Order: sequence, then C-alpha cells, then structure tokens
Amino acid sequence: QVQLAESGGGLVQAGGSLRLSCAASGRFFSTYNVGWFRQAPGQEREFVAAITMSGGRTGYADSVKGRFTISRDTAKNMVSLEINSAKPENTGVYYCAADTVHPWELRQEVAGFNSWGQGTQVTVSS
Repeated sequence: QVQLAESGGGLVQAGGSLRLSCAASGRFFSTYNVGWFRQAPGQEREFVAAITMSGGRTGYADSVKGRFTISRDTAKNMVSLEINSAKPENTGVYYCAADTVHPWELRQEVAGFNSWGQGTQVTVSS
C-alpha cells in the first residue's frame, strides 16, 4: 500500500491562493491515480480534483474548474493542488487519496479511492 501525507493548508483570504501538497511513500505511487477531496464540518467528504498516473488527464468538480489545478511530480512522488481565487465555501479539510485498484479509470467518488492521508485544514476567510 501507499502512505500519503498532506501539507500546505492554512488560512487564506477570499480571492487568495494556496498550494497543497501530497507526499507519498511507496514504490508504486506512480502507477496510481490520485485525487483530492474536501470535507467541511458536518458535511460529507466530496470530490475536488483527480489526476491519472501519468498526469495526462485530470478531472475537477464543477465548483472548482478554472480556479484549482491538480498536478503531479512523479520523480518526487508528489501530487499538488493549486487553489486560486479561493472562496469561503472552499473551507474544509483537504484529503489526498490514491486509487490502487482502478488504473484504467479516473474515479471521482470517495469509494473509488482506497488509500487516504490524514488531511490538511484550509480556511478561507471572507
């Protein structure tokens, strides 16, 4: 399996930017699709963005398209999420997750990912 560790969270004003990182351990990380999810207090965890193992294809939730960018550095075993034009509704704990089961399909649901990090808090103030 793979261990994931998120970093880069913090407090940002509305309209500001933040870059989250997900560092992975494990020799097969480059063969996994990776996603970012957000969970706000009292709400279910929801999909934000995902990227294929090659980095050649990405997917985004409609609410973040054009503002968030997911990318990966295979050599560094790292996946990043760039948050731009942040909005208060982007507040929550952001989780990085790996899909070690479905390499042929870029999933967007929580159940499609089976390895999770501990999360990093992002707070966007209005």
